[in-house]
Amino acid sequence: MELDRIDRHILMQLQKNNRTPNIELADIVGLSAPACLKRIKRLRDNNVIIGDVAIINPELAGNKLTLVVSVEMERDRADIYNIFRQSILKASEVTQCYQISGSYDFMLIIVVKDIPAYEHFVERVLHTDLNIRKFHTSVSLRTVKFSTEIEMKQ
Repeated sequence: MELDRIDRHILMQLQKNNRTPNIELADIVGLSAPACLKRIKRLRDNNVIIGDVAIINPELAGNKLTLVVSVEMERDRADIYNIFRQSILKASEVTQCYQISGSYDFMLIIVVKDIPAYEHFVERVLHTDLNIRKFHTSVSLRTVKFSTEIEMKQ
């Protein structure tokens, strides 16, 4: 789907606050309210907008620990990767998973309440996968930047 300047402007505004009333959003991007609503519907129908979420403070939800886990698989095989991806999709502690290039095959972002909760995740998910050669865990000391916004290139 081709995005024009107005589509990009709508998307940038919605990424900042997707609860902006349509009439206000239309005014910001220079459209009538019905035209703006029609564009948003088109963006959703074409999977440009794939979801609307509330981002909560993990600490207030009881999850005070963020860990970055690099995972190296035993072999480079599609079936092994697929099994691992399926297990990660089921693990609620994993908030992000990236298949990467380089020394490791996957990078996980794990959010848990404490070290015992992480140890439980490791025993339940990582240690039961016999195709994992090794994994490395780094503990986040503080969040310097967290954003879900994607820059819209012209």
